[in-house]
Amino acid sequence: MQKKDYEEKQLSIKNISCVIIVKNAATTIDATLGSLKYFEDIVLYDNGSTDETLEIAKKYSNVTIFQGEFLGFGSTKNLACSFAKNDWVLSLDADEVLSDEFIKNLTSIELNDKNIYTILRENYYKNTQVKHCWGNDIIVRLFNKTKTAFTDEKVHEKVIENGFGVVPIKGSVKHYPYATITDFIIKLDRYSSAFANDNVGKKSSSPSKAFFNGLFSFFKTYFIKRGFLDGYAGLVIAFSHMATNFYKYIKLYELNQKL
Repeated sequence: MQKKDYEEKQLSIKNISCVIIVKNAATTIDATLGSLKYFEDIVLYDNGSTDETLEIAKKYSNVTIFQGEFLGFGSTKNLACSFAKNDWVLSLDADEVLSDEFIKNLTSIELNDKNIYTILRENYYKNTQVKHCWGNDIIVRLFNKTKTAFTDEKVHEKVIENGFGVVPIKGSVKHYPYATITDFIIKLDRYSSAFANDNVGKKSSSPSKAFFNGLFSFFKTYFIKRGFLDGYAGLVIAFSHMATNFYKYIKLYELNQKL
């Protein structure tokens, strides 16, 4: 990359903070932070990592580490955004990697307070792109924190979009959420617990609802979405979806029984 291009990127991205919440992401955080070298302000909000995540992050001079408890995804992301030096925030996960094309297009955008901006996210299992079970996601991730924020949901949080124009940023963001089977197990336990705690007393559940919801989730992922075309990854993902949905509703059932 020519010196001029480098200086232009530095100038363009210094007014956008990148904000990441993280816990035990040693297998992915290096690639994520490596793709953010043109950002001057990266906020890494750690929720109690016990692996090498923080040691890896400390190698990057543009990263500021904050530590605190996990309050649910929405509230935790809003808290992390409060530490950003800039009003404009690009919210990323600790397993997402920006492409060069995305960065190039990001630097060419003239930001407008009346708009929020989406990313195109490609999903991978290990190094294999998953095209059917997950496909690509279009998600709002760039916004002015003085104008909007994340919803307070503990899971499936999203940026509040009401009243804003929605503008896409061209170029892919690669997402590597699972590197091992253990990752699926850890995340399904975390997400199912968050769902149950968020909906206790609000939604009804039963063992049969948990069973049939899980069963339909497998059928939908593997057959309706043609997850079988994703091969081995498709089978693992479909089964994980089934288990996640089963435990979401069985945990909710047990919590409701205690009311």
